[in-house]
Parts: sequence; C-alpha cells; structure tokens
Amino acid sequence: MTRSTLIVGASRGIGLELVRQYLADGDRVFATARNDESLASLRAMGARVLRLDVTDAASVSGLAWQIDGEAFDTVVVNAGVYGPSTSGIETPTEADFDRVMHTNVLGPMRVIPQLADALAPGARLGVISSRMGSMGLRANASGWLYRASKAALNSVLKDVSIALAGQAVCVALHPGWVRTDMGGTGADLDVADSARDLRRTLAALTTADNGSFLNHDGQPLAW
Repeated sequence: MTRSTLIVGASRGIGLELVRQYLADGDRVFATARNDESLASLRAMGARVLRLDVTDAASVSGLAWQIDGEAFDTVVVNAGVYGPSTSGIETPTEADFDRVMHTNVLGPMRVIPQLADALAPGARLGVISSRMGSMGLRANASGWLYRASKAALNSVLKDVSIALAGQAVCVALHPGWVRTDMGGTGADLDVADSARDLRRTLAALTTADNGSFLNHDGQPLAW
C-alpha cells in the first residue's frame, strides 16, 4: 500500500531533500512552498504541491480543505528561519522578533491544527526543531532569538503530543548541523544524510516516543 507523506516547508534544504527521498521510496508526497518557482520545481519532481505561507493566516486557513480526505502516514513541519546572527544578548528588533516567532512558533501552531484530521491512524508527526532550543544542553547564548523560538516550538510540540495522543506519535527533531543555506558550508552533516537519518528515526517511532525530543539519529535530547 502506498504511503502518504506531507512536508511543510519544502522549497529548499532539508524539506526539499525529504521530498526527494520519500518520492524515491515510492511515497505519495504532498509538499508546500510559498512561490511559483518552488512549486513548479516540486511538481516536476513528482510531488503534489500546495501553496502555503505559514506566516499568513489566510494562507494557512485554506490548508484543511486542500487536504480534505487525505490520510498522511508521515508529516514533517519544517518551515523555519534563523533571524539575526548574535553572539550575546543583543536586543532583537521588533521586526526580527516578529519574523522569527511568527515563522518558527506561530506557523506550526496554525498549521498543525489544520492537518490534525488528515492524519492516518498511528501517523508520525515531526517538527524540525534544534538542539539550540535545548535548556539542558545550552552552553552559549549565540543566536538567542532563534534559540528562544525553538524552545517555544518544543513546548508547542509537547502540547501537540498530548492533544493527539492515540492518534499520532509526535516528536521534535534536531536535524544536526547541516550544510544548508541556514547551516552554512562549514556544517558537519550533508543534507542527504540528515534527511535519511530523520526518515529512519520517524519510521522507527513507537507510541512510547510520543512527546520526545530526538536527535536526527534517534537519540534522546535534553529539553
């Protein structure tokens, strides 16, 4: 039986690679992007495309009817931005704060309720977080706005895991330090390897993992 997968935020980087790999495995893949060029590229790969801007309430409000009747086995919510590069506690501008928090936190809080009814029984739902959001593993204050947004995303995921318990296994995932536009060329993990690990980790989830924060290789991370 063909599996159905939804990747939210698939125009580049990890999201795009997840689409590529799930398609290669024969999945029926739905992928979201904001602009015509990205949508056309995803369509050419064989994905079913959905126009979605997680920072736009009207755009997100139309998601539920677009996926009405679907039953996704796997959902990955990947849309995110880093924001300003800071090394200490430099106060962010209001515009930067709004952009990062709206994308990284409000976006998933808007999107996930829209897709809850389109989850297959026992579905896997992963949000792409970061160990930079971990309290227990934190050793410096670099990128503190991004860190705050990912800590908040982890809180969102925990609540989602409670609300959807018995329906889906929901986890926060650290993709590693990946060579993407966000991670930079000096990162230590290739995007294909990160995506492969994330897929393997999602596939191996059990109900006992619901509400967990996991590394790309499946190892638990401290909140």
